[in-house]
Amino acid sequence: MNIKKSAVTAITTLSILSFTLGGQISAAGGSFNDLGNVTGTEKIISLKDQGLIKGVTNTQFLPKNLMTAGQGIQFISGGLQLSLAAIDFNKAPIASEIFKKVKDNAWYAEAFINAHYNGVDIPKDIDPSKTMTKELFTALLVQGVEKAGNLPMINIVPVEISDDSQLDPSYQGSVQRSLKYNISTLDANRKFNPKSELTRAEAAIMLYNALEYLKAHPAPVQ
Repeated sequence: MNIKKSAVTAITTLSILSFTLGGQISAAGGSFNDLGNVTGTEKIISLKDQGLIKGVTNTQFLPKNLMTAGQGIQFISGGLQLSLAAIDFNKAPIASEIFKKVKDNAWYAEAFINAHYNGVDIPKDIDPSKTMTKELFTALLVQGVEKAGNLPMINIVPVEISDDSQLDPSYQGSVQRSLKYNISTLDANRKFNPKSELTRAEAAIMLYNALEYLKAHPAPVQ
């Protein structure tokens, strides 16, 4: 199916407007100078060099900063290259009609739209300025990965997670699959730490791992 020109034009215009007005995420280019002694530096640089993630400025990634929901959805949508290419619209989708707290001129609005229409079940009342928990980012990333890779349903033997009782029940399946896909890992005490607030570096590492899984498990030819 083809996208109607009006949808493409509107979304492209929105993207240009957002960056013209000045978003939190800077355009690709240059090198990050704040990744010294950061776990996963090579993965962050790889994603940046591929144009899949961007810094807060051209030279700063701010790896230890907590990931906001707006940044997290941008990571998922941009990193997995989710788009509207296979979707037909009667009119261009509008972010604010889907999400209560997402403004249409926000730099992350297009990412929210792309993720939503690619099967990522983002809470409708999510606040883009608030930080993301590890379990929420994991669940949304796994949804995006499974859609992008057209991954089949799998039966897995659940991994023992010592703090499983802290997991939101609706995220348990996604977290278990993230461990199966090697997107995320447990700590030395077999804890997932679901309620911990994710840093930008941690989110980037998970995104890199997700892309490595997709690379090793390409989508079947239709």
